[in-house]
Amino acid sequence: MSRILLIGTVTLDLVFELDHHPHADEEMRATALRTCRGGNAANSAVVLAQLGQQAEFLGTLADAPETAVIENDFLRYGVSFDHCPRLPGRPPTSSIYLSQGDRSIVHYRELPELSAQHVSAIPWIQFDWVHAEGRNVSVLQQVLDDVRQHAPHATVSIELEKHREGIAQLFGRANVLMCSRAFARHYGFDEPHAFLMWMASQAPGAVLMQAWGEGGAYGLDREGVIVHTPAMPPEQVEDTLGAGDTFNAAVIDATLRGLSMPDVLVEGCRVAGIKCGRQGFDFEW
Repeated sequence: MSRILLIGTVTLDLVFELDHHPHADEEMRATALRTCRGGNAANSAVVLAQLGQQAEFLGTLADAPETAVIENDFLRYGVSFDHCPRLPGRPPTSSIYLSQGDRSIVHYRELPELSAQHVSAIPWIQFDWVHAEGRNVSVLQQVLDDVRQHAPHATVSIELEKHREGIAQLFGRANVLMCSRAFARHYGFDEPHAFLMWMASQAPGAVLMQAWGEGGAYGLDREGVIVHTPAMPPEQVEDTLGAGDTFNAAVIDATLRGLSMPDVLVEGCRVAGIKCGRQGFDFEW
């Protein structure tokens, strides 16, 4: 068991299941509604805990009654959140609309993200791996510099899901970069091989992981070798929310267990496929 810190956001998700996406001015009823915890790093933490790792989440929590949904979910899976600052306001909320395999998401956030003051007393030396969402760039720069200074033994990974202003400043601070297809397309790449080679020039020495949806996953190791594994979808897709976060968690777990790059990608796709075959994040291994 390794101790892993996951830095990012945690949300209150309102997930509506619909017969179809509403048209302009249409009034309709949802066929189902569930309220649950969400957020990329938070999802990955819950998956890692179920994979047998010691996971801790770090992000701001709202000092509000609705936060109980988030806290109870973390407690259920054994994810620590002891270092999360409590701030006045409401939790970040995502309204998610699912219909016939398609989804639309509306985000709302008023709660501030982590500040430099919030992370100044984190005991970085206690962690074997630090994983962060690629957001809140100025603070994350300081965080990763502190990790390098106080916990040089720790592996650092960054999820690059969306382009954000200044995010390229983070590339050289990570051992592992986990990129989404949307991130590659922002930079004008429609296929993974060219994107991975370009990213290698931006982050020399980093291990690169590229999730490509139904196209599976790609990786580029420190020797410049590109590896691919196909997607492993379930017989019936039930819920794709958080599949990318699940892939990231499985990749971290497999790397910590000493697996080779091809096997790491296989584990990422395998566990992500299991997740897509069930609703939520309950796993039965």
